[in-house]
Amino acid sequence: MTVPKGALGGVGNTPIVELQRVVPSGFGRVLLKLEWANPTGSMKDRMARSAILAAGADGRLGRGGTVVEYTAGTTGISLAFVCAALGYRLHVVFSAAFSEEKRRTMEAFGATVEDVPSDGGRINEALIRSMIARAGEVAAQPGHWWCDQLNNRDGETGYLALGDEIWSQTGGEVTAFVQSVGTAHSIHGVTHALRAHRPDITVVAVEPAESAVLSGGPTGSHQIEGIGIGFVPPLWRPDLVDAIETVTTADAWSMARRLAREEGLFAGASTGANVVAALRVAERLGSGATVVTVACDSGLRYLSTPLYRIGAA
Repeated sequence: MTVPKGALGGVGNTPIVELQRVVPSGFGRVLLKLEWANPTGSMKDRMARSAILAAGADGRLGRGGTVVEYTAGTTGISLAFVCAALGYRLHVVFSAAFSEEKRRTMEAFGATVEDVPSDGGRINEALIRSMIARAGEVAAQPGHWWCDQLNNRDGETGYLALGDEIWSQTGGEVTAFVQSVGTAHSIHGVTHALRAHRPDITVVAVEPAESAVLSGGPTGSHQIEGIGIGFVPPLWRPDLVDAIETVTTADAWSMARRLAREEGLFAGASTGANVVAALRVAERLGSGATVVTVACDSGLRYLSTPLYRIGAA
């Protein structure tokens, strides 16, 4: 057996499991790709590795340079991990609207974390745009490179392997793929990979019901960290998606708690939203279908939030 050299070799090849107790009788199978098995506990390790390696290879990011990014924390943690492994510095533009665990983890990897004020902890377009603007200012300094995840096509490349893994692990038995949308890189990358094997796979996007901009609704505030930026992502490809499901914060939180208590699977709210939507798709497609979705990250980074605070309903 060949052992990878360095932490980056641990990215990818995550397990996939079939949900049991939360899937009603008569529904299609629902499979969950456990992306918390990546080194930082998140699928974003794939995007961060892809983006930083590409920038270093073509000279956009110089040796010993500083990476700059706006983030709800999950991408920031993954960037901090990759920067630590490769010898880069990282300046993160963050907010108290996101979990304290994310802040502490980025700092543990050596990142500098700067806060932008939020409106009472609400995640909305105004917050995201103010974070983007501040990151642009920081990135203008010499020796700094702005990852700019919303506009960075290298992020999508990082998720091609995720799609290939799903295809291989299911033996090609994939009827539908369901994934929540933040930057849209993961749903795009996985879709390209899966449809290279089977062009008729159904793809369903997931967004917060309180800010259903992909569905043509108004921008709004929600509490599903990591998705629903409040405006249409610049690289969004609606032509790749067959349907969009909207999920409320309450339903996403409830399902995340159910997954922990009934399936023994500990994940964040975006995973809860994914499973809510996947169950709807599995009901529509029926017992012969196989619906695959993603456990985006671990519930360990949300212990200080109302999602898993002691006494939460």
